[in-house]
Amino acid sequence: MPSFCRHNRLLQNCPICTKEQNIAMRPAVTRFAEVQPRSATTPSSRPASPARRARAGGTRGRTGAGGMTVRRLARDQDDGFQSGLIPGLKSAAEARRLADEVAFASARCHRLRTDPPGLYATVADGGADIEQRSWLAFQLAWLSPLDGDDPFGAIAAARTSWDADAVAAPDPERAVTGPRGTYDSAAAARTAEAYRAWAARAGSQAAAFGGDPSWTPERRFDRVYERLALPGIDRAVRFDLLVTLGCTGVYELGAGSLHLGGSDPVTLAAKRVLGIGDPLLLERRAVELASAFSAPVQALDLGFFNWERRERFAGGVPADTELDETVRTAAYAALGLQ
Repeated sequence: MPSFCRHNRLLQNCPICTKEQNIAMRPAVTRFAEVQPRSATTPSSRPASPARRARAGGTRGRTGAGGMTVRRLARDQDDGFQSGLIPGLKSAAEARRLADEVAFASARCHRLRTDPPGLYATVADGGADIEQRSWLAFQLAWLSPLDGDDPFGAIAAARTSWDADAVAAPDPERAVTGPRGTYDSAAAARTAEAYRAWAARAGSQAAAFGGDPSWTPERRFDRVYERLALPGIDRAVRFDLLVTLGCTGVYELGAGSLHLGGSDPVTLAAKRVLGIGDPLLLERRAVELASAFSAPVQALDLGFFNWERRERFAGGVPADTELDETVRTAAYAALGLQ
C-alpha cells in the first residue's frame, strides 16, 4: 500500500521527507533512454487523414470545402516610413495616398456645401419641400451614386416621391447600386417601411433629423445616427446620409466621430492605418488624425474608404475635383512627407 507523508504527497515523491528518511526519491520524469521506441502504428507515424491534409492545405490560401478564401491585403513596399499619427503604415507611398484621399473627401464636402452637383443640388434647394429633400437624400445614400460620367442616372430613374402614408421603395427595375449602396430589391420594401415608421414616430423626417434644437451639430449627428439603425442599411449609408444632409445645409449636422465598428471597409481601413483595434482608441486616434490634417472628421470616412479600395470613388462630384490644398499641405507636414 502506498505511503503518504505529512505533506500529503506520496512518500517517494516528497523532496523533504525522502531526505529526512534517507529514501531514494522517484524521478519526476522518466529518462529518455528508458522510453520505449514508438511502433509503426503510433499516431505520429500514421498517414495524415484527409481532414488533417485539408487543414494543412488551407494555409496556402486556397478555397476549402467551406468556401472560405484567404485574401492577401495589397500593401506598398516597406520603405522605413514611420509616423505616430498612422502607426500602421510603413510606406511613404501609402501615407501620401491616404493624405490625398482625405484631401479629396474634404474637397467633396466643400463642393456639396457651395456648388452641389446633380441630385445633390435638389437636396440643397431650400425652396423645395424639406420632406421630399430628406427622402431624396436617403435614396442617394441607400443606392449610392455610381462611378463614371453619369453618377445619378440610375437614381434619377428609380427614385420615388415622399408620401408619409405609404412610402414606395425605388423602382427595382431601374435601380442600380453604387459602390457604397446597400439597396436590395428583395428587401427594399421592408427598408422603406422601416424608414417611414422611423420618421412617423417623430412626426416627420424634419423632426426626426432635427431633434432637440439645443443639440450641437455633433450631438445631433450622433443621436440621429444611433436612431437610424434600420434593416437594409449599414454604417456607410447612415454616415453618408448625415454627411449629405449636413454638407448641403438641410440640417445642422457635423460628425464628431466615425462610428466605427464591424467589418465595414472604413473600419477595416482605420484599423490598418491607425494600428489598433480597440473601438474607443480607434475613434480617439481618428479624431487626432483629422485635427492634424486640418480636415473635418467626416472627411476620414470617404478618405479611408478610397484608401482601402485603392481606387477613388468620387461620391457624385466630378472625379477631377481639385484636392483641398489646405488639408493636403497640413497632412503632408504632419506626416513628414515631401
